[in-house]
Amino acid sequence: MTKREDRFTKRRLRSSYFSVVISISLVLFVLGLFGVLIMNTQEISRSVKEDFSLTILLTEDASKAEVNQFYTTLQVAPYTKSARIISKDDAAEELMQTLDEDFIDFLGYNPLRDGIELKLKAEELEVDRLAALSKEFEVLDFVSEVVYDRLLIEKMNENLKMLGYGLLAGAVLLSLIAVALINSSIRLAIYSKRFLIKTMQLVGATRNFIRKPFLMMSLVHGAIGAFIALALLALCLYYLQTYIPGLSEFQAPLGLSLIAAAIFSAGLLISFTCTFFALRKYLKLKTDQLYF
Repeated sequence: MTKREDRFTKRRLRSSYFSVVISISLVLFVLGLFGVLIMNTQEISRSVKEDFSLTILLTEDASKAEVNQFYTTLQVAPYTKSARIISKDDAAEELMQTLDEDFIDFLGYNPLRDGIELKLKAEELEVDRLAALSKEFEVLDFVSEVVYDRLLIEKMNENLKMLGYGLLAGAVLLSLIAVALINSSIRLAIYSKRFLIKTMQLVGATRNFIRKPFLMMSLVHGAIGAFIALALLALCLYYLQTYIPGLSEFQAPLGLSLIAAAIFSAGLLISFTCTFFALRKYLKLKTDQLYF
């Protein structure tokens, strides 16, 4: 009878350990997916911003030397992502391809002008910054005007900010839910050992002595759960990149490494902290309170 009870107790302990590890791994996997989503959103946002351009239109009498010097200055400017000179013939050819119509034959001449297409770094793409650059360029004698879509840039920045705030709020909420779920699983696992804890106290074991094996086991559970979560995350990203080829362009190795380190650290920290506080509760209980 005693052996049967021991086997039953061991099965219950293994089951509780298994549920803790599975809870940790699944929650960390979801957090990891959310982290990758946030990272990709930032990279996509940067890519979208850096695809916008200012067109600096030049005057008809602009000298080639002035334009080349100005172009060289733009290339090395700290706010520049890329710059290129567009002749009016190239601009006309691009416009005809867009319109699918030869407007030069219709008008009898090319109304376009030479210009420079300037793409800014993502952090520079703010309306106030664009207005300041436009004023700086327009005072030059060989610059006719600076053209950019102000309303579109304002709307894009507003939408990206709202998306960022939404993802941040979601990350905080998801983190709280994750901690609550893991904490619940760990408390249930320790609840099944409350009599063992009280027995150790009755024979004179100190609190630190009782805590040590539980806390060490919590670190093991956290590490195993984190490794499982990372394996699932890697598998998920592999299949996503297979079906969405362009997705790999937004996967920064440094960002993925930081997410992996954060998942592993979160697994250890959450498991250790929840175990510590759950133990503290049962270490304070009196014997008659263990049955409630």
